[in-house]
Amino acid sequence: QVQLVESGGGLVQAGGSLRLSCAASGRTFSTYAMGWFRQAPGKERDFVAAISWSGYTVDYQDSVKGRFTISRDNDKNTVNLQMNTLKPEDTAVYYCAMHRGGVGSRRRSEYDYWGQGTQVTVSS
Repeated sequence: QVQLVESGGGLVQAGGSLRLSCAASGRTFSTYAMGWFRQAPGKERDFVAAISWSGYTVDYQDSVKGRFTISRDNDKNTVNLQMNTLKPEDTAVYYCAMHRGGVGSRRRSEYDYWGQGTQVTVSS
């Protein structure tokens, strides 16, 4: 049984930073790409960032490029999302997800496992 558990969400002022972490268990973590998605109230769950199994290939939604950094530690089975220069429009529930393959993608349907989500609120 795969489990993904996010942590690190919270309330922060605009311009501040947060670091999200996701701990994985139940599958060979180092084999699979990982992604972060977010869902604001009344909106669909959108792609934020993805990282390949090796960590060498990363991809970001345009609105977070230059502000967010995705990383992974295959020894600790964790994936992180460092979020800097946060904006009120970044407010959402953030979800970590495990891709079905090693490269990753922006397609939500290609992620087989999801965490429960962690709330990020950015005040103006």
